[in-house]
Amino acid sequence: MSIEIEIFSSPGCTKCGQAKEVLRRLVEEIGKERIEWREVNVLEELDYAVSLGVLSTPAIAIDGEITFAGLPSVRRLRAELDRRLAGEKST
Repeated sequence: MSIEIEIFSSPGCTKCGQAKEVLRRLVEEIGKERIEWREVNVLEELDYAVSLGVLSTPAIAIDGEITFAGLPSVRRLRAELDRRLAGEKST
């Protein structure tokens, strides 16, 4: 099973940079073949971000749903990724 992650960020956002680095490390730990991810610049894809309900950055969508509307802890993000990869729904 693989999952798709989108990280919504804006240029110059310090927390966005932190979120991308945390996600990058987790993808390396878990395996690139299990997680596909892309960065979404909200200024370039504003309509798409708004359609998903992004109100601020950073925001993280997993499989097309906003899962985190802010910067989650590494532990919380890892737990959510592990749940999704195991085929469980978010709680």
